[in-house]
Amino acid sequence: MELNRAVAVAMAFGPAAGLDHIDRLTAEPSLKDYHLLPSVRGDLLAKLGRHDEARDEFERAASLTRNARERALLLDRAERSAAKGD
Repeated sequence: MELNRAVAVAMAFGPAAGLDHIDRLTAEPSLKDYHLLPSVRGDLLAKLGRHDEARDEFERAASLTRNARERALLLDRAERSAAKGD
């Protein structure tokens, strides 16, 4: 899957390179409601210090998942990103 490739790109070449790859995936209809896309995007944004944007992505990911435990984790990451963005 292309999302996995974006993660691999980020690991090999840094979060900015991975984010570039992910940003090309945001228009993909099959990934529109896939919670891991904004989750990974949020992680890369956080690594780049773009905490307000990361918070938005984690909140979006939380709204898309049906797993309560995962939702709680994503909302926690959103809170931590918000605290760093202030």
